[in-house]
Amino acid sequence: MTENQIKDTVFTALKDVAPEADPSSIDPDENIQDELDIDSIDYLNFMMGLHEKTGVDVPERDYAKLATINSAVSYLVARVG
Repeated sequence: MTENQIKDTVFTALKDVAPEADPSSIDPDENIQDELDIDSIDYLNFMMGLHEKTGVDVPERDYAKLATINSAVSYLVARVG
């Protein structure tokens, strides 16, 4: 997957948990939960969606490393085969 494909995948996973949100309007360096006003369950569903869409296992200890759009993309780019 390319970086752009991963970014699209992140946006798709966000739309799955917050369908009313426009991920492209999110500041890519701001906290996703704050920007979309989603709770911890929605964030967990976002993490599971990323796993399903990319095959990358994100351990709970790494959730904070995916707190922003840019950090999520960087994390996944480094791990996608």
